[in-house]
Amino acid sequence: MTHKLALIGFGNVGKEFVRLLRAKEARLREDYGIEWKLTGIASRRVGWIANPNGLDTEALLAGRCPECPAWAAPKNVREWLEEADPDVFFEATSLDRSAGQPAIDHLKAALESGAHAISANKGPIVHAYRELRDLARAKGRKFLFESTVMDGTPIFSMVPHSLPAVELRGFRGILNSTTNVVLTEMEKGLTLDEAVKKAQEIGVAETDPSDDLDGWDAAVKVAALVIVLMDVPIKLEEIERVGIRGISPEEVRAARAAGMRYKLVCRAERTPNGDHAEVRADARAEAPAGVRAGVRVGVRAGLRASVRPEQLPLSDPLALLEGTTSALRFDMDVFGLSIIEHKPGVIATAYGLLADFIRAVSGAPIS
Repeated sequence: MTHKLALIGFGNVGKEFVRLLRAKEARLREDYGIEWKLTGIASRRVGWIANPNGLDTEALLAGRCPECPAWAAPKNVREWLEEADPDVFFEATSLDRSAGQPAIDHLKAALESGAHAISANKGPIVHAYRELRDLARAKGRKFLFESTVMDGTPIFSMVPHSLPAVELRGFRGILNSTTNVVLTEMEKGLTLDEAVKKAQEIGVAETDPSDDLDGWDAAVKVAALVIVLMDVPIKLEEIERVGIRGISPEEVRAARAAGMRYKLVCRAERTPNGDHAEVRADARAEAPAGVRAGVRVGVRAGLRASVRPEQLPLSDPLALLEGTTSALRFDMDVFGLSIIEHKPGVIATAYGLLADFIRAVSGAPIS
């Protein structure tokens, strides 16, 4: 069967996804019976382009945007979806952590039009997961989002399908590449600004790295994991969030000399008897001197969640992570499980979209 695909967001991830689709075309056909054609693409640069007969992906990747057919170019997402008529929709726009828009509206429109909805954007998970999940179920479609945390690592699909009936009691990990690189470079003697510049030069940090340095990116990922895997509708403001700006190079190097390493650690744990998380008396004392004023402790009933710099001994596996490598340890009622994603690039995020595409159309049960 030939599936019609539509994609909003044609930056690095969107382009890599289309390249991966082309590279895996024979495998998709031979192993899964999946044929595809791209019938819609939208971005700030190309505008809204739709053609139900299929677009020239080679031209798109070469920067030669095809012209719209004879009809007027679509003016909004719903008109565009009507013209593109996709079976599967992909959302790969930039994150709006404050409200998750316009990605939420894009996904809702796609589901309402009868398409499976796949997202690489964390915002909709944090702000509208249950609404989108329930809408997908009502429409008999799938809402999938494996690329939102740890790129293509099967985190969200693993728990319901490979770990049925487990109780996830908590998790701990490192989920932000930029801070990992910056802290390592500070260990080598660079200032914070110099370390950020180095991270930007190697393509890890954004032009504006504020969301990484201030812990927002990691906090959004923690929220997504808690909401989906622990079934707790936590809000961002309920997560303790301390970034790394206040840690001096001297503190970083002193920790390393003492056999410790600073890492921005993500945590979530259920609290006994469902009680509210309490403000720990030692919370400010544990934080580095320069960041104590910013410590906030989560207050979601039954759960404590945090993103904060910690000194880890070199015997801790998280202390050994370098570069873009991420890791999560899940604490469950039956056993613990650690997952490490080694130095992923953009292709890993694109693979998450591809894997979700296969899951959406392969006939697997709707979760």
